[in-house]
Amino acid sequence: MLEVTDAGKSFDNQTIFKAFNLTVQPGQFTVLVGPSGCGKSTLFNGLTGITALDRGTIFWKGRPLDHVQNHAAYIQQKDLLLPWFTLLDNSLLPARTRKTRSFDIKKDKALAKTLFERLGLKGYENHYPNQVSGGMRQRCALVRTLIFRRELILLDEPLSALDAITRQGLQTLLLMLQSEFSKTILMITHDIEEALVLGDEICLLGPRPMSIVERFVPRLPKPRAFDHPDLIAAKAHMMTRLQEDIDHVKG
Repeated sequence: MLEVTDAGKSFDNQTIFKAFNLTVQPGQFTVLVGPSGCGKSTLFNGLTGITALDRGTIFWKGRPLDHVQNHAAYIQQKDLLLPWFTLLDNSLLPARTRKTRSFDIKKDKALAKTLFERLGLKGYENHYPNQVSGGMRQRCALVRTLIFRRELILLDEPLSALDAITRQGLQTLLLMLQSEFSKTILMITHDIEEALVLGDEICLLGPRPMSIVERFVPRLPKPRAFDHPDLIAAKAHMMTRLQEDIDHVKG
């Protein structure tokens, strides 16, 4: 279980968030939805140790930590593949850079090839990132994430730069991380429809200082289609709530 308690962060005397609390249950897919600039990425930077939190505590499985960098895999909007490595070599970077050398590179390579086949990358193992589409690069990033063998996955708008058809296919793969590989997932997105299709719990965030203003737990089983009336109504409610909070700040 991931817990964030009483977290706070400020820059140049501007409070990004304060007394922020969040709990993600084991195996749960939690999605944070909020307006641009509210502090979502700053929170992720604190969780991963890129930028230290000013205050608060992060717990992973009940243990207090400064960050979860050694316990989480992080997928961002940019796939961050190395252009001089093939897709297969990019996917194996976690195996090659582990602090411990007690790993079997042959076993990791076999796993990567299996995942390439599962994710529609078979035959592209020796291609370089500039030779394939953005969706294929993100699928390679997913393989790399699984090679990390981390229980916690942090997703920072990993699909936002992709077209609608590619995004829909990759949403299915993100659900596979949870259903088949038993990952605990925390994701941030601007896309309410995406949140409702993927999330077990959606946390609606208000503008700075960022806080959770409402939680929504979809009752529909996965996989979900957004054309269900319950999800359409939920989206309308969330958009209204977000706009009301933005107007309140401006007013």
